[in-house]
Amino acid sequence: MFKRQVQSLSEVLHQLLRQDGLETPLRQKRLLDAWETVTGSMVARYTGEKFIKNQTLHVKITNPALRQDLSMMRSQLLKRLNAEVGAMVISDIHIY
Repeated sequence: MFKRQVQSLSEVLHQLLRQDGLETPLRQKRLLDAWETVTGSMVARYTGEKFIKNQTLHVKITNPALRQDLSMMRSQLLKRLNAEVGAMVISDIHIY
């Protein structure tokens, strides 16, 4: 009789994503989707394009006063966004 290696479905999917190099893009997508959850609907209304490049989140804010406020809160936003995803996805935020 042979012994089987039993794994949960989540373990198998996690291994498959890591093996195919899809784990990081998936986490980046989750972080971008978490922007509205972390900042709130009012900030999301004034948010233009957002993308991640070289572990830096680039966010366009259309309201100048809000842009200044968020720039001062960069370190808090960084911690909260990474915590929402559960991994260190970004190391800096550039708000323009």
